[in-house]
Amino acid sequence: MDVYEAVMSRRAVRRFTGRDIPKEVLERVLFAANWTPSGSNLQSWNTYVVTGSPLAELKKRAGRRVAARDPWDEREYEMYPADLKSPYRERRSRFGHERYSALGIADGDWEASQRAASANWDCFGAPAALFCYIDRDLGVPQWADVGMYLQTVMLLLRGEGLHSCTQMAWSVYRKTVAEILSPPERLILFCGMSIGYEDVTESYVRTGRAPLNETVTFVDSTSQQLAQAAREGSLLGV
Repeated sequence: MDVYEAVMSRRAVRRFTGRDIPKEVLERVLFAANWTPSGSNLQSWNTYVVTGSPLAELKKRAGRRVAARDPWDEREYEMYPADLKSPYRERRSRFGHERYSALGIADGDWEASQRAASANWDCFGAPAALFCYIDRDLGVPQWADVGMYLQTVMLLLRGEGLHSCTQMAWSVYRKTVAEILSPPERLILFCGMSIGYEDVTESYVRTGRAPLNETVTFVDSTSQQLAQAAREGSLLGV
C-alpha cells in the first residue's frame, strides 16, 4: 500500500472484529511512528497500548459507568471552543447529521445518539487500544506534534491492513483509564485510539471533505498578478 492509498483509505472505523493483532505488528508500527517529526525532537507523546485482560477490564469498568449514567470526569482540556464559528460549526453539524443518519438516528434524538456514542467505551469491539498522553507543562506546538504522531500511527496501521478510530471521548472517563494504566500525575490523557480489523459487514457513510479551495490557497506568479490587478482596480474604483 503506497502512502496515497493509506491516506485515502484511512477513516474512523466504528466496528471491529475480535481478531487478535500480533504484538509484533503493533511493535513494528510504533517503532516506525517514533520517527514522527517534533519540534527540537521533544517527542511529546506518551503512549500506552492495551490488549487482552487489561483492555477487557477497562471496557467493563467504563461500561459500568455508562450503565450507571455516572457523571463524566471533568475535562482537562477544551475539546471544541464554546463558540465554534463558521465554517467549523457547519462542518461539525454536517458530520453529526451524516454519522447518526447512517445509524437511523433522527436529528435531536439525544437518547439514541448517546446510546450510539457509548460504543466508544467498548472500543467498538476492537482487540487493541492506544492511549496517548502529553505532559501538562507542554505547550500548543507540542500538542501539534502529538497530532502528527497519531496520524503517523494511523497511516502505518493502514499499511498493516488495520484500521483505527481516534477517540477524544475517552478524556471524559480519564480516571477509569488511569485505574488501569497508572500514568504519572504530570500527564494529561489526550485521546484513545481503537485498533483492529474492520468488520466489513457494518455499513457506513464516509464523511466528505471541504473543497480544496476552502482550505488551501496557492500563492504563485499568476495568483500574485491577479491579486495585484484586483488591488489596482479597487484603487481606481473599477
